[in-house]
Amino acid sequence: MQNNVNSMAPVSSLAVEDRSQFIWKCYAHVVGAIFALIAIETYLFSSGIAEAIAIPMLQSPMIVLIGFIALSWGASHLAHRLESTMAQYAAFAAFVMAWAIMFVPMLFMAMAMDPSGSMIESAIGVTVFGCVALIATVMITRKDFSFLRGILVWGFFVIMALIGASFLFGWNLGTWFSVGMIGFAGVAVLYDTSNIMHHYPQDKYVAASMALFASIAMMFWYILRLFMSRD
Repeated sequence: MQNNVNSMAPVSSLAVEDRSQFIWKCYAHVVGAIFALIAIETYLFSSGIAEAIAIPMLQSPMIVLIGFIALSWGASHLAHRLESTMAQYAAFAAFVMAWAIMFVPMLFMAMAMDPSGSMIESAIGVTVFGCVALIATVMITRKDFSFLRGILVWGFFVIMALIGASFLFGWNLGTWFSVGMIGFAGVAVLYDTSNIMHHYPQDKYVAASMALFASIAMMFWYILRLFMSRD
């Protein structure tokens, strides 16, 4: 969910070889960040640290929800404003760690509901399938989805308003909210992939990767939340 800010020529103007290299470099960073997130979660749960993190966070689930959305929205924006590639890497690493902590209470609850871990595995499978389909749609059609930015901006404010209202009036953000957020994350994946294909400058592959990773993380969060609400 990133603004189109170019410090160099956009990737769409590059030679085919350079453009392909940029795109695959972005996807490699996203995959690397996903494996790093899995490794951190594995350590937190195997060491018992996850329980110490999850219990106090579960006392304020609405704050966790707001924090996760703010993290997903803000991470790519901060990275994009860092000119140094090393600074972008440092920001990406810090945000992956932050995502890992934010995921702990949700994963802790899912494991309590289904100790076998099959619910989490199913949510991962659906997330992978959905994201691959969306990314493939952009790559095959080569359509520019930058027009979706307005939808994402307005959608963000609507989401925050709903969360605020639920906090004030005690509304339950149930199944339909999760379904809507999965759709919102899907739009974000389309938008971020389109920017990688068309608009990012060649020196912003780390920022591009962080933006797409944030959208994928958001989709997984709400798919898992949906699975949990059905049990």
